Amino acid sequence: MSAPTAAVLMIGDEILSGRTRDINLQQVAQFLEPLGIPVREARVVADVQEEIVAAVNELRAKYTYVFTTGGIGPTHDDITADAIAAAFGVGISEHPDALKDMAERYAKMGTEFTPARRRMARVPHGASLVANPVSGAPGFQTGNVFTLAGVPSIARAMLEDIGPRLETGAVVHKVTVRGKGLREGDIAEGLGAIAKEAPGVAIGSYPWYGAVDDHGVALVARSVDIAALAAAQAKLEALTRSLGVEPEIQS
Repeated sequence: MSAPTAAVLMIGDEILSGRTRDINLQQVAQFLEPLGIPVREARVVADVQEEIVAAVNELRAKYTYVFTTGGIGPTHDDITADAIAAAFGVGISEHPDALKDMAERYAKMGTEFTPARRRMARVPHGASLVANPVSGAPGFQTGNVFTLAGVPSIARAMLEDIGPRLETGAVVHKVTVRGKGLREGDIAEGLGAIAKEAPGVAIGSYPWYGAVDDHGVALVARSVDIAALAAAQAKLEALTRSLGVEPEIQS
């Protein structure tokens, strides 16, 4: 059986316009990493149904899981639920459990359960609900596609209900070797040689620039093989020391 993979589809004109800064990709990826489910692709699409449908269908055929964020609120431009239903070729209507829970929640708050708010209880036929402990309006799972809210705090809370449903993979271990004062040009040749000698270990170079006296390169190695990772770490440390810099290790 192949290792599970994931994609994240962020939906919303506000992201593409720059009005809203997305952090849901980071949240989903960080949640999935310890489960051994790497995010292999991320996309952003506008609030256009045919574009959402096309992206969902392409991604769900390519990856084990797809996580969509945004577009399941009460306003006219919240069209994600309809797009998911169209992508799967099913109908959509108010889910009785979602409707009941939301009605009770609004009654306790003394807030009118308006037709606009009822829209958030609409779920593609055959989908299962994803709990929303923050504001009550649920997300949902349709096949291998999980549809989450766009509000980061709500999306993150929904992931807790999704975790137990996922097929986990081999956990990827990571180590970071920081070399303060180094530049990528200093380590490029040696780093390339290490990468070639370390099959099964993904190695990346990430410069940072804090201030005149605070800059350098972080060398990050990732692998499911702890022994191979340790061997690569030793070589990265040796490379850093060969350039006159004592490495800082972050596991």
